[in-house]
Amino acid sequence: MQLLEERILKDGTIKPGNILKVDSFLNHQMDIPFINELGKEFKRRFSDAPVNKILTIEASGIGIACLVAQHFHVPVVFAKKAQSLNLDGEMYCTKVQSFTHKKVYDVILSKKFLNADDHVLIIDDFLANGCALHGLMEIVKESGAVLEGAGIVIEKGFQNGGDNLRAKGIRVESLAIIDSMTDDSVVFRKDNWEA
Repeated sequence: MQLLEERILKDGTIKPGNILKVDSFLNHQMDIPFINELGKEFKRRFSDAPVNKILTIEASGIGIACLVAQHFHVPVVFAKKAQSLNLDGEMYCTKVQSFTHKKVYDVILSKKFLNADDHVLIIDDFLANGCALHGLMEIVKESGAVLEGAGIVIEKGFQNGGDNLRAKGIRVESLAIIDSMTDDSVVFRKDNWEA
């Protein structure tokens, strides 16, 4: 998606360790009209899928998922990274390793919000090695729901998470795929653009 690639080049910052900071518009401070355009693009790309629920993981995915969900007219459910007093009943639970935080989280989701009647679209801000997606996919599988695919804002193609999932038959639609990053440049996968 050219709009996203231009914004990454304009406002993104590359940090050591293959970290791309897009916190000025995507996952700390959020540019709502811009993210709304991303939501429209996800709706276009998944218009053939009978999505009735958007699934994401806290925290960065929540805002993006909400703006995507408004175009599908469906609810958002998010997996939590911590047990809290207001969680009750039976839970789906899995472990997810964060590339950015270098930490393994116990991720939980109430069983009352995801079941075999659901057709799920997973939405997240980044895809690197695919650990978060694998964890969310485990929850979808355990629930008996149908996974319609995963919508990713930015994929680090050089880390192969997305390519590995696609090779397993998972539908992954990434709005921008980065094939390489250095301290002063970003190279995007051009065959990812859709008309």
